[in-house]
Amino acid sequence: MTPADLADLLRATAAKVLVEHGLDPAVLPDEVSVERPRNPEHGDYATNVAMQVGKRAGTNPRELAAWLATALAATDGIDSADVAGPGFLNIRLAAAAQGAIVAQVLAAGASYGSSETLAGTRINLEFVSANPTGPVHLGGTRWASVGDALGRILTVQGAEVTREYYFNDHGAQVDRFAASLVAAATGAPTPENGYAGIYIGEIADKIVAAHPEAPTLPLPEQLELFRAEGVELMFAQIRESLHEFGTDFDVYFNESSLFESGAVEQAVTKLKDSGDLYQKDGAWWIASSEYGDDQDRVVIKSDGNAAYIAGDIAYFQNKRARGFDLCIYMLGADHHGYIGRLKAAAAAFGDDPATVEVLIGQMVNLVKDGVAVKMSKRAGTVVTLDDLVEAIGVDAARYALVRSSVNSSIDIDLNQWTSTNNENPIYYVQYAHARLSSLARNAVDLGVSVENPDLGLLATEHEGELIRTIGEYPRVVASAASLREPHRIARYLEELAGAYHRFYGACQVLPKGDEQPIPLHTARLALCEAARRVLANGLELLGVSAPERM
Repeated sequence: MTPADLADLLRATAAKVLVEHGLDPAVLPDEVSVERPRNPEHGDYATNVAMQVGKRAGTNPRELAAWLATALAATDGIDSADVAGPGFLNIRLAAAAQGAIVAQVLAAGASYGSSETLAGTRINLEFVSANPTGPVHLGGTRWASVGDALGRILTVQGAEVTREYYFNDHGAQVDRFAASLVAAATGAPTPENGYAGIYIGEIADKIVAAHPEAPTLPLPEQLELFRAEGVELMFAQIRESLHEFGTDFDVYFNESSLFESGAVEQAVTKLKDSGDLYQKDGAWWIASSEYGDDQDRVVIKSDGNAAYIAGDIAYFQNKRARGFDLCIYMLGADHHGYIGRLKAAAAAFGDDPATVEVLIGQMVNLVKDGVAVKMSKRAGTVVTLDDLVEAIGVDAARYALVRSSVNSSIDIDLNQWTSTNNENPIYYVQYAHARLSSLARNAVDLGVSVENPDLGLLATEHEGELIRTIGEYPRVVASAASLREPHRIARYLEELAGAYHRFYGACQVLPKGDEQPIPLHTARLALCEAARRVLANGLELLGVSAPERM
């Protein structure tokens, strides 16, 4: 019996009890809360439903809890139900009911934890979207890990997810990039506010190798050539780095296409016609403050050029025109103002602002021997995705970046994440999976299988803890999807690995010496296979490997 099954049972039992005592069951919530007590001695699960609805139903919460306890105690699968405090209900499941969780995992396999909650929902998930002017830095790398994981999590909840990279190939930063390449190719100093680093020289050399005449062309032609070729080469490197990191996209969308196709002009015209754009100081402003933004924003500057928000507005329109129900933007720490302006733009177009979600990721710092690492070997000024992968590997990098809430800054300690001990979170989780895989191989050699296990034999404290932890997985995945918080998966996997290690230390799984296999060995092996399966499923959602040997 999973927590979800128990919640359904509790609601049905509570409704029946209320009716039996002449009270209205309409006071019950759609979903009854079920939690695991901090102290296992209090029971397997606890609920405060009696306290939540007792007074509204017209009875004392503790009295309602007592009625529920009596009814539940007579229910199959419930070992005991006891009232605590002002109306808490502590519940213990029968061993067979707990064992049913193991059977569910073994039957579902790779689909355990999946649901159809978001079926029919089309989601555009835009993340990374680093400018094509340099390698992906640590902030973008964080989104490469978190965004990819979120896409996987939303998908297993039934959503149709399109992973999208917004390619910023229009604007002043690309002009500076082109000028920096020209300077590198001609031996001139890097222009003010230009880009430096070994990678600039490498790209310039490739362009000159393909176009020997480039350094002698007139400046306008030089800039045009180095801009087009440089952006293409830089983005090829970005895509390769992301692919090797395990992050690929369904759509690469060029910002320039919005201007070339007239989409920006059309969006601006539509807002002018609706009265949501007004003129002031020679510029056109969107009245975004009327839709919840903290101020109005310039859309067309006084010189007639489009401000950055003009492309954002047209881009949102494009996404909606492609049929997406929800547009999730994953942006850096310096983009907090985009939350209000994007939602305001949606409202100005007559859309529900809820069709826009903006997630803001905080800074990432690299630390070694207690000292911050700030310089890249190739980029010169910032630490990049490639630097992080070279230092600790893909699995550790992805896991380190995804295991904390994006709302908090994180320090990645290179010493910790390259260690092979339990202080390294990814080692701790992957080692649990490898240990379980080794156990399965040894079981084959000993002739022990998981066929027809008697799961009612799993009745010890450590077996129960492991089973209940496994049973939490679907709820954790659902929560990670609804809250857009993939770090919940990582923290859960560490909890599951800990429950397994404690179980393994207390319970003999396989026969030793001349012992013959008995039903308890089969039951425990089935439990171990369920734990291994859930670890593998969770690591898959994070884009991290589940090694069978370490």
